[in-house]
Amino acid sequence: MGMSDENWSSATPTAVRLLQYTKADQEEILGNGDDPFGVASAGLTWLPKEEHFGIRHEDRLVAHTGLLRLPVAIGDTKTEVVGVGGVAVSPGMQGQGLAGLVVTAALEHARTMGPQHALLFCRPPLVSLYQHLGWHPLDTHVLVEQPEDRLVTMPLRTMTMPLRDDAHWPAGPVRLFSLPM
Repeated sequence: MGMSDENWSSATPTAVRLLQYTKADQEEILGNGDDPFGVASAGLTWLPKEEHFGIRHEDRLVAHTGLLRLPVAIGDTKTEVVGVGGVAVSPGMQGQGLAGLVVTAALEHARTMGPQHALLFCRPPLVSLYQHLGWHPLDTHVLVEQPEDRLVTMPLRTMTMPLRDDAHWPAGPVRLFSLPM
């Protein structure tokens, strides 16, 4: 017997690591609109993620988060961060905590990847959601690479999360040595 939407909240959804995440998977969650993440106006080129986590409901992918290790400079410190991106929840399933579940599962894996901090970029209306999950907004400009050797200031809000108890985000300007994730 299948789980109906009425008793969906009584079962605890589980985020799992996905072996792959394709354009078709993204469309299964968000549909095939031109701007599924609401960031097209930023005019940026983004990197695909390498590690993927998702939540399925009735054999359908309904949530996703991706991870990618990226080189970064924070002030005078060159290091790496785990970039978090591609966070998506099906429109009909929003407001049920799925973003928190899938991001938390991804962060548990991120803690095994080496870098001391996770980094994400989000639209301003999502800042409070991520703050609720333990992320901290950065009040500094972040430079990111774009095609044709361009360096641009990230127009979205940059947020960080320590991946270790003793991790402290250094002071200073931030530069990503890659496209954003």
